[in-house]
Amino acid sequence: MLIGVIACFIIGYLVIVFEHPLKLDKTVPALIMGAMTWALISLGHLDLFDHHGHALHGDDYYVDLKDVLIHHVGKTAEILIFLIGAMTIVELIDLHKGFSVITNRINTNSKKKMLWLICILAFFLSATLDNLASTIVLVSLLRRLVPDREERLWFVSLAVIAANAGGAWSPIGDVTTTMLWIGAKVSTPGLITHLVVPSFVCLAVPTFIASLLPAFKGTLTLPNREKEIEAERTSVLSSKTMLAVGIGALISVPIFKSITHMPPYIGMMMALGIVWLVSEYIHPEENFDHERKHLYSAHTALSRIEMSSILFFLGILMAVGSLESLGVLQNLAEKLDAALPSQDLVVILLGVFSAIIDNVPLVAASMGMYDFPTDDKIWHFIAYCAGTGGSMLIIGSAAGVAAMGMERIDFIWYLKKVSWLAFLGFISGAVVFLILYDLFL
Repeated sequence: MLIGVIACFIIGYLVIVFEHPLKLDKTVPALIMGAMTWALISLGHLDLFDHHGHALHGDDYYVDLKDVLIHHVGKTAEILIFLIGAMTIVELIDLHKGFSVITNRINTNSKKKMLWLICILAFFLSATLDNLASTIVLVSLLRRLVPDREERLWFVSLAVIAANAGGAWSPIGDVTTTMLWIGAKVSTPGLITHLVVPSFVCLAVPTFIASLLPAFKGTLTLPNREKEIEAERTSVLSSKTMLAVGIGALISVPIFKSITHMPPYIGMMMALGIVWLVSEYIHPEENFDHERKHLYSAHTALSRIEMSSILFFLGILMAVGSLESLGVLQNLAEKLDAALPSQDLVVILLGVFSAIIDNVPLVAASMGMYDFPTDDKIWHFIAYCAGTGGSMLIIGSAAGVAAMGMERIDFIWYLKKVSWLAFLGFISGAVVFLILYDLFL
C-alpha cells in the first residue's frame, strides 16, 4: 500500500505539471491526491511517524492516525488563513485604486529607465505584498505605459523575475517563504539579513544585461495619460488612505509576531480586521451613498480572491503531509545527501526543479525532509532557491503564470528570450549567498 500512496502522489503531481495540455485546473488533481493518499494510509494500516520522526506504536491505530492528521490540518490551516487574509487586504487596496498612487508617478519614456523603475518597483512591492499581487499590479500598469505588445512582453517578463526575487527575502513576499516562516524554519530578521543582498543580485544581473539588449534601446511612445490620472485622483478619494493602511497592516504582521510571539496568522487576522474596519467608514467618492458602498467593501474583495489557489494549496500540503507521516521524505533526504557531494547542490537543484514543478510542494517536501533549527543556513538557501528558481520558466511561479495569463506570453518565446537571463540571475544570487555566508558566518 505504501507503493500505492507514492504512485498516487506521482500521478497527481504529473497531472498538475501538465495542467495546460490537459486543460484541467490543477486544483482538481491536488484535492483528489490529498484525499486519496490519506485514504490509502488508513486502508493499509501503514506505519506512521510523528512530526519529530518518531514511530508511533499506540494501542489504537486510528487514534494515532487522527492525531497525525489533525497536526497536518493545523499546519495547513495556518498557511491558508494567512494567505486568505493577505489576499483580501491586497484586493481591498486595489478596489480603492490604492496602487495608482504609486504607478501614476512613472512618466519616463526611456526604455532603459522604465526597465529599472519597473524592476525595482516589482522588487520592493512584492516584498511588501507578494509576488503574485505585485505582478498583477505591474502588468496592469505596463498596459498603460507600453502600448506596443511586443515591447511590453519584455518588460512584463523582467518584472516577473524582479517580483520573484523581491518575494524571496520577505516572510510575506512568496507562499514558500511564508510557509517557512509560519513553520518556524526562518525568522523575519534572519530572512531579510541573509537574503536581501542575494535577492537584489538576482534582480540586478538580468536587469543590467537586459538593458544592453536591443529590446531596451531607444524610447517609448507614451499614451496621453493626464486625463486618466486626473480622473483616478478625483473619483477615488480613499486611494492614499487605503494604500497606507493596507501596506502598514501587512508590514505590522511580522512586528506583531515578534512582540507577542503568536503565530503569524493571528497577526494577519488583526491586520485584516483593521483594514476591513477602515474600509467600512471611509468615503471613496464625494457623492458616496449606501447603494455604491458594496463596490468598495470587503465582501467584494473576498469575492475576488482566488479560492481555487487556496484549495490547491490545501490539497498539495495535505498530500505532502501524508508522505512526511510515512517517513518517505526523510528517507529521500538521506539518499540525496548520500548521492550528491554537498547539501548546497541539493538545494540548488530544488531551485531548478521549482521552474518545472510548483515550488509549494517542493518546499513543503523539504520541510519534511530536514530537521534543522530555525534560521539554519539550509532554510535560507531553500527560501532563496525556491523563490527565485521559478523565474527560469514562465510556468515556474505564480507570478509567471499570472503574467502568462494576462498577456498570453508564449512558453517557447519566454524560454528562448528570457530563461537564460533568469538563470544568470538565479545562479549569481546563489553564489553571492554562499560567499557571504562563508565570509560572515
